[in-house]
Amino acid sequence: MRGSVDHSQQLQTGGVAPGEVRLVAEPIELNAGAPRTTLTVLNTGDRPVQVGSHYHLAEANPALEFDRGAAWGRRLDIPAGTAVRFEPGLAREVALVPIAGRRVVTGLRGISGARGEGRLDG
Repeated sequence: MRGSVDHSQQLQTGGVAPGEVRLVAEPIELNAGAPRTTLTVLNTGDRPVQVGSHYHLAEANPALEFDRGAAWGRRLDIPAGTAVRFEPGLAREVALVPIAGRRVVTGLRGISGARGEGRLDG
């Protein structure tokens, strides 16, 4: 019969419904154990600038004024998929963590090396 569901054919899920999300009671620590660096960032431009969670901060918009050397190889310590908005003329303190994995950044503004060779470690 079209449009009907045969419940006798459902998969055994071990007590978990398909698509179910189970949450833990304890908070999850982001970037657990990662060394953190704190910087003050000033937007010297006339427009807001947003920087995403996994963007190499040292290569962010040149209107953002901060210690780019201290930001080298680091990204914002914020949840994945989020961003920080820097408003024109305002300074904001942010925490940074090292970029993990293979530590290769390609593209962006090209500061970290030739495209395709953006090694963050020597």
